[in-house]
Amino acid sequence: MLPSTRMLRPLSAVLLALALVLTPAVTASAAQSAAAPASGWNDYRCKPSQAHPRPVVLVHGTFGNSVDNWLVLAPYLVKRGYCVFSLDYGQLPGVPFFHGLGPVEESAAQLDAFVARVRGATGAAKVDIVGHSQGGMMPRHYLKFLGGAAEVNALVGIAPSNHGTTLGGLTRLLPYFPGVAGLIDEHTPALADQVAGSAFLTRLNQGGDTVPGVRYTVIATRWDEVVTPWRTQYLSGPDVRNVLLQDLCPLDLSEHVAIGTVDVIAAHEVANALDPANARRTTCASVLG
Repeated sequence: MLPSTRMLRPLSAVLLALALVLTPAVTASAAQSAAAPASGWNDYRCKPSQAHPRPVVLVHGTFGNSVDNWLVLAPYLVKRGYCVFSLDYGQLPGVPFFHGLGPVEESAAQLDAFVARVRGATGAAKVDIVGHSQGGMMPRHYLKFLGGAAEVNALVGIAPSNHGTTLGGLTRLLPYFPGVAGLIDEHTPALADQVAGSAFLTRLNQGGDTVPGVRYTVIATRWDEVVTPWRTQYLSGPDVRNVLLQDLCPLDLSEHVAIGTVDVIAAHEVANALDPANARRTTCASVLG
């Protein structure tokens, strides 16, 4: 019988603290954007290696940005030899720092243009995409309707809003982003697009969740309080692998934000999804590197 949630929370805190200590360049500050290129992140001089021939494009979640969402995962992947790039998308006028708020269809067009830039700079025929929350769902529009299937090898979604959630679930993000509540309301386009049953999601999922030629991985957490029920994050179709974080490490209590921002166990599984031929089993000990 597993220990109670109350008993496990202190260990979860320790795991997250270890993640922050053991991963380079994780000082939580937007000032890190200037340091990112120096560490190889968003370095357009980077050329993919034979071991990792595809650049990795990181797509932040709702209220996120290209830096703060990736202070753990971007250095983690750079250290392993990947060319890593991240974009800002879904900006609204008068709302600084907090992005991913505009219409999801328009955000997908921004991703399309960003992938073209990355491919042009690196010479890569295809990229791999890793996205958190909305960033794990939005690329599916690019793949399905904007020709992305010819330009993307794999999509890894971390707690993605693939089949939507309630507006109440999305507003649970607000406490994680102090000051943002006064800048938005329920008419923010990205929130409306992610509500289960929205016109956007109905069109996105009509005819199947996937497109041929792309490998899909979904990494979900049982403790997700934003995209609920958590099983709605999963995809159906060929070349899909759905993973529950607690099946890899039962002691990991990361919720929606933590799984995409500080959880090294999730990062280890992302690395496996990007390079399945050299995957190593993910366990609680994967927090050590």
